[in-house]
Amino acid sequence: MDLTQPLPLLGGLSAQQFMTRHWQKKPLLVRGAVPGLNPVMTRGELFELASRDEVESRVVSQGKRWALRRGPFARRALPPLSRPGWTLLVQGVDLHNPRAHDLLQQFRFLPEARLDDLMISYASDHGGVGPHFDSYDVFLLQAQGRRRWRIGRQQDLQLREDLPLKVLARFEPEDEYLLEPGDMLYLPPRYAHDGIAEGECQTYSIGLRSPARAELARELLQRLADDADAAGDDVYRDAHQRATPTPGAIPSQLQDFARAAVDSVLKDPSALARTLGEYLTEPKANVWFESQGVRGALRRVRLDRRSRMMYDERHVFINGESYRASGRDAQTMRALADRRCLAPAELEAASKAARALLRSWCEAGWAHVTKAEA
Repeated sequence: MDLTQPLPLLGGLSAQQFMTRHWQKKPLLVRGAVPGLNPVMTRGELFELASRDEVESRVVSQGKRWALRRGPFARRALPPLSRPGWTLLVQGVDLHNPRAHDLLQQFRFLPEARLDDLMISYASDHGGVGPHFDSYDVFLLQAQGRRRWRIGRQQDLQLREDLPLKVLARFEPEDEYLLEPGDMLYLPPRYAHDGIAEGECQTYSIGLRSPARAELARELLQRLADDADAAGDDVYRDAHQRATPTPGAIPSQLQDFARAAVDSVLKDPSALARTLGEYLTEPKANVWFESQGVRGALRRVRLDRRSRMMYDERHVFINGESYRASGRDAQTMRALADRRCLAPAELEAASKAARALLRSWCEAGWAHVTKAEA
């Protein structure tokens, strides 16, 4: 992707200009961001997807009170189409639908580590989920019908305590926009918004991963603890310990021993980076791959749409696993992570070991051998 090229998706801004002017700074309304956009799924296909056990879905409805139900949903469990004021939210549609996956790829001017998923919000007339804010960036792309958005830089983030949803207690909108198919609204984190459907509509939310510091620390420390065998089996010894008149005090040499035990787990300077990469590429809980046979030479390889692949200076990561990589093979693997495919010339230049690794990924269903493209 040419990061300096003006993009209709960003209203004629280049990716570089968008990141400088708007990313985590201020909203952006784009008319005709995806010209001629048609829904990637019909209403019936979306309802069928929401009926599956492995798909996360929710129904939000309005009446005298807000109500929230979690899926899966049989078709008869969904409200009638003629009933106003209800919304079906289906997460991770890109994992199950190739058109949704392809649409999400248009946002790969952002790091893979930040892209999360494409959620579809289907709403009957006047449906919505109430005024709220997200802790992450979001792109709201209108795919069918119309939705009216009210947005504002909310200072008071107090939520209503009497509802099963995270609805702002005192929403103060500043701007209002009516989005039609192909229009898109970008909102930075914590920017309050309230979207109301005007007739039947579908809105796509391209959400970004934004782990909290405490969450990330817990996850990485737990994973590092699994490697605690690196600390060795030495037992604390205190042959020079003297009789003490203060038995409640922790000996300083025991504190040093504990500190050394932790330091030994982190003595490899790449340990934390490796653990972070494994965490960021871990497949979601509802994702699994099917093994497949691979015949003949690898001519062209493409990552499965459910695979997450990233890299750092020393490693390549895919689906929660890490591999050391250097030289030409590292360049090949990084190209696969960046473009999600490898051409015949790139595969021919790869080492025998790299091709064997790629074959094992294809056999695991993480990648696929594809035919030459026209």
